[in-house]
Amino acid sequence: MKLQGNIVDIKNKRIFKGEITIKNGFIFSIEEKQHASETYILPGFVDAHIHIESSMLVPSEFARLAVMHGTVSTVSDPHEIANVLGVEGVEFMIENGKKVPFKFNFGAPSCVPATMFESAGAVIDSDAIKTLLENPDIKYLAEMMNYPGVLFDDAEVMKKIAWAKHYNKPVDGHAPGLRGKDVSKYISAGIYTDHECFTYDEALEKLQKGMKILIREGSAAKNFEALIGLASEHFENMMFCSDDKHPDDLMVDHINKLCARAVAKGVDVFKVLQMACINPVKHYNLEVGLLQVGNTADCIVVEDLVDFKALQTYINGALVFDNGMSLIPPVSFENLNNFNCNRKEVSDFKIESSAEKIRVIEALEGQLVTNELIEDALIVDGNLVSNIDKDILKMTVVNRYKNQEPTMAFIKNFGLKEGAIASSVGHDSHNIIAVGVSDAAICKAVNLLIENKGGVCAVSNSEEKIVPLPVAGIMSDQDGATVGRQYAELDAMAKKMGSRLHAPYMTLSFMALLVIPSLKLSDKGLFNGTDFKFTSLTVNN
Repeated sequence: MKLQGNIVDIKNKRIFKGEITIKNGFIFSIEEKQHASETYILPGFVDAHIHIESSMLVPSEFARLAVMHGTVSTVSDPHEIANVLGVEGVEFMIENGKKVPFKFNFGAPSCVPATMFESAGAVIDSDAIKTLLENPDIKYLAEMMNYPGVLFDDAEVMKKIAWAKHYNKPVDGHAPGLRGKDVSKYISAGIYTDHECFTYDEALEKLQKGMKILIREGSAAKNFEALIGLASEHFENMMFCSDDKHPDDLMVDHINKLCARAVAKGVDVFKVLQMACINPVKHYNLEVGLLQVGNTADCIVVEDLVDFKALQTYINGALVFDNGMSLIPPVSFENLNNFNCNRKEVSDFKIESSAEKIRVIEALEGQLVTNELIEDALIVDGNLVSNIDKDILKMTVVNRYKNQEPTMAFIKNFGLKEGAIASSVGHDSHNIIAVGVSDAAICKAVNLLIENKGGVCAVSNSEEKIVPLPVAGIMSDQDGATVGRQYAELDAMAKKMGSRLHAPYMTLSFMALLVIPSLKLSDKGLFNGTDFKFTSLTVNN
């Protein structure tokens, strides 16, 4: 097979008209040759850090959408399903991913559960990490979110890092806001990446101290604008990632969009493509071709080097996407779940109190971090209730692994004027999380998820809508296009109900993520992520 086009030689920073010969899945030759084609041929894009589960799709279905945007490979942390089902969940992701022509590279989840301050469905200790890292299908130790454990030399944390070093596999980082001596110690433990930088200065310090920084642009968490200014000088030590990408967004674009935005910002195209194609392969030692003779033919044909619209995608020499159509067939798989709680009553969500002041979680657009606010309480019949006028809404987390009383809090910036939204995608332990204007609406949304053994839903005064997620309560068993359309309709319903957030469900899913400051809610209570301890909902006068 032969491909003709403008060949993009990233290593030597040149573009030339040429012809690529592919034999048995490998690049046999690359020759300069005149022809009429005006398209461009380049290595495929690599998402340097993503949780496939957050697309709400199993790996095989994720692949069918991702190749449409020129993505040929991912560095995938199966942390989400591991928190639900442990090693069994990780094995499910690996085996399902092997059924399609796409290069998934899974890591060993380092923090299951993420903290002891929430209830998860499984535990992966250092012995289990050793077993996972022995597996050649496991390419790295996934993000070490327990940075306090690293800073205080927690024995179990250090054992996990030691096993990664033993098997010569990289260790991924996760250290939002960590600076100075603390980040120096974190790096000295052998952790060399971070995708959680808030600011330019934070990322610059980490780069100067030897870390590789990932520019993240997911459905909710976005740091592209904050960090892209570093790319021109530090491109050799930077990569692109999405971290979490919801299905409707994945239908529209992927890493190609970040390339387009970077070029539009004036970053040299070769530097952009080194970040998008080359650096992840080199850092993680991936078996992904880089458009060199002898490499596997993992390459893409794009319309131009401005929008990076993919026309064709090849993986191991096989055409997997062609002019608008994914050629990866759907695959069958056995479902697995871990949803064991009973229906709730409206009374379960009442908060009896006479407090005048309450702590409120302030959700921030495009961020995983939150603020802690102190606001006036609204009390009706002796109970704390949502204050719709001030956009201070009641929030709950419900343990999905066993019957337990829900925990309650209040949150600002979801903007709902009626009903409730809920999700069993609740990082990191994936308990049920819901926000609503009334106890009755919250209860109805929570029960809808329990009845379906997982999903994302909305209930208004006149209708209810759900995207069922029966695979571990976090992924669909349907095809990607169907899930994308269903999710887009659900997103639109939440916004019709008043939400002003760009991605209300993705934002909701992170409101139980305790390892990101400052105020979050787990199934065990309201949690201060800055001090790393529980705090009270009500404030003493």
